[in-house]
Amino acid sequence: MKLRNLVGSGDKIMLMTLPFLIVGLILNVTMPSLFSVGGPSVVLRVISMILLVPGVIIWIWSVVLILTKVTQKKLITSGPYSLVKHPLYTAVALLVLPWAGFLLNTWLGALLGLVLYVGSRMFSPREEEGLSAAFGPAWEQYCRNVKIPWL
Repeated sequence: MKLRNLVGSGDKIMLMTLPFLIVGLILNVTMPSLFSVGGPSVVLRVISMILLVPGVIIWIWSVVLILTKVTQKKLITSGPYSLVKHPLYTAVALLVLPWAGFLLNTWLGALLGLVLYVGSRMFSPREEEGLSAAFGPAWEQYCRNVKIPWL
């Protein structure tokens, strides 16, 4: 099993996100008021925790499925993969980074989540081409069955 199969587009997405992370962290440390979300308020903390918990669960669940199914050269179509084609990227970008950031009193997580999401949309089509080549009709059937294919 090649590491490339386990990583998918993650390396390219991370390379795209890394400059934003580095510059954002430097600015966040040197000028924290620029990134502050004002506390966060009790409401923002509660909402953040409500969304962060399923995000972390989906992220871990996706990693476990990748480590078990991909190493067996099986197409993953169950669990969070039945909802979206790339639940690991989606969970981290939309449910983990923004809400963890808000809990840490910074909107940097939301910015990084947006950059990561855009990167996943940019690089996922190539990853999907490889999946289509590897799994053929099974991939096509999966694409028809996934609940939210555009996310």
